[in-house]
Amino acid sequence: ARKTDGVHKTVHTFIAFSLIFGLILSAVGVLLAPYFLRWMSTPADTIKEAEAYLAIYFAGNVFVTIYNAGTGILQAVGDAKTPLYILIATSIMNVFLDLFFVIVLRMGVAGAAWATIISEAVSMCLVIYVLMHTDKEYKLYLSKLRIDGRYLKEIVKIGVPAGLQGMVVSVSNVMVMSYINGFGSASVAGFSSANKYDNFLGLPVNSFGLAITTFVGQNLGAKKYDRVKKGVHATLILSIATVLILGMIVFAFADLCISFFSQDPEVIQAGATCIKVMCPFYFALCFHQVYSGALRASGRSSVPMVTSIMAFVVIRQIFLAIVLQFNHDISIVGWGYSLTWILAASFTAFYYFHSHWLQTEEARDRI
Repeated sequence: ARKTDGVHKTVHTFIAFSLIFGLILSAVGVLLAPYFLRWMSTPADTIKEAEAYLAIYFAGNVFVTIYNAGTGILQAVGDAKTPLYILIATSIMNVFLDLFFVIVLRMGVAGAAWATIISEAVSMCLVIYVLMHTDKEYKLYLSKLRIDGRYLKEIVKIGVPAGLQGMVVSVSNVMVMSYINGFGSASVAGFSSANKYDNFLGLPVNSFGLAITTFVGQNLGAKKYDRVKKGVHATLILSIATVLILGMIVFAFADLCISFFSQDPEVIQAGATCIKVMCPFYFALCFHQVYSGALRASGRSSVPMVTSIMAFVVIRQIFLAIVLQFNHDISIVGWGYSLTWILAASFTAFYYFHSHWLQTEEARDRI
């Protein structure tokens, strides 16, 4: 009974804290959006659209925060399938909403933002629905949402690494836009369109990373260490095969893909250039995400966090700041992503194979 009560209070504390934290992030993001854009030297002819996009985008932070908390709870109890199905369904919905708002309703970048925030809201609602309709000890009651200080400390300890990683990487992406703005409004539109396909190709990578985290966690708990190795290897192969197939399709039809969002030749050229530079290197993200997922399952969440921040934030910003001084071309931004994916994959793989983390888990069980 005591264990059930602890699970109950942990779940409600986690969701309540995520709601409050998410609302704060949304409010701060919406208020600071105009200042972000001025700091990034956004072109005058796009600043109104950009303000609308960022305001809508930041408003969705609360949905993302609660969704992440809900999926974290489901993964912790061994349910990896439900978050995976929700992620796939809402990501596909996001693509169709993008096409509907941008092409049919001609809402421009604001339409793309609304597509994103609606998909995020649906993701959150689906996760909350699942938690409210389970008959297990982690059942959620909205009327009982409150923060229990005894459980908050552990929740913050576990959640901060992933949350910090996501926040810092998001800020890095905003900083990348400051470089994009220097190429003019056509390049901004082209890169934004290419980013939609970046999200599309990142979906299976993230899904496999999510799946392997739960798989490894379950098998470590059951002391089935051989299954951990085999599972990671099989997941890596499936992940790489999936993104190679999808990546080749997007690469081959890069111009057509961008033309769905704009008929402007300059926009199409800029977007297609980014796609063609980035598509061949999504396999590197597979290594990073799968190995990171396995390490998180063993409690080593700080390793993926440090790797991601170093590669996707620090090194990427240094690369762009230096190289763009000598070659002011939109393709350099694409290379900034591709090369840092390879670096992140290399760092994570090195730790995975040379830190003896799995042997440490085995030795710990023999004590």
